[in-house]
Amino acid sequence: MKVVLAKPRGFCAGVNRAIAIVHQALEHYQPPVYVLHEIVHNTHVLEELRRRGAVFVEELEDIPQGSVTIFSAHGVSRIVEEKARDLGLRTIDATCPLVSKVHRRMIRLNTQGFDVLVIGHKGHPEVEGTCGQAVGPVHVVSKASEVVDLQVTDPNKVGYVTQTTLSVDDTEEMLKAIRRRFPHIEEPERTDICYATTNRQAAVRELADRVDLVLIVGSKNSSNSNRLREVAELRHTPAHLIDDASEMDPQWFDGVERVGVSAGASAPEHLVVEVVAWLQRQGAETVEEMEGEEERISFLVPELEA
Repeated sequence: MKVVLAKPRGFCAGVNRAIAIVHQALEHYQPPVYVLHEIVHNTHVLEELRRRGAVFVEELEDIPQGSVTIFSAHGVSRIVEEKARDLGLRTIDATCPLVSKVHRRMIRLNTQGFDVLVIGHKGHPEVEGTCGQAVGPVHVVSKASEVVDLQVTDPNKVGYVTQTTLSVDDTEEMLKAIRRRFPHIEEPERTDICYATTNRQAAVRELADRVDLVLIVGSKNSSNSNRLREVAELRHTPAHLIDDASEMDPQWFDGVERVGVSAGASAPEHLVVEVVAWLQRQGAETVEEMEGEEERISFLVPELEA
């Protein structure tokens, strides 16, 4: 059996920044430091931060007054920002800069009198945060079939933004339906789907054509990790989403000669290393990494107040 590693894979710049913010806050302010929602969607990352003193909560009311509070990489609504101020919390915003860019575009469109379509998964924290930044009409679109019945203020003044972690293929189908319904749709110059999502999906698309089975390392509630599994399956290659090597099933590899491995943007590389080690114990003889996009993007971590 041969193992082929996708490139790029794993942590993106936004995830690196968000995790670094929590580590820095723990060192600077000392535990506990509170985080509203999961800082990123990965069980191993969350457990490590919990051990260091991070406390993850779902409601601001669960945080003691005056406590240091971090907003997750997915972003939050204006109401949450205002409530945090009213509760006297010391907030740090770990929203991914690419998500913040989506927020700014939506606000600009609303201010110019546009209804805004948010293409994304209903209930996902990023989508809820984006909708919560609106200053005018906003509509969530999760499927192409939902476009037909959309009621907007003026069909000639409609724009859209997208969740940053969507499937490129699925989004294109929704955009075709939107363009048919709203021929004058206001489109961004570049897609809102982030570079890391696009690069990882392209790598898995190529990987799936080269192997018999694909393993995606990532947590079940990670949108971008789920999309990677779907990308492989769309290439008619069996794929499994696993949190770590403990979820591997030896029966998956009956008759398999080439295994592809990638990781979602919130999955640390040490989990990939453990999966590869498991495969080697099962008889994998060679491990090679694909050629792929070199990601050199990084985001500044904000300086913390005294």
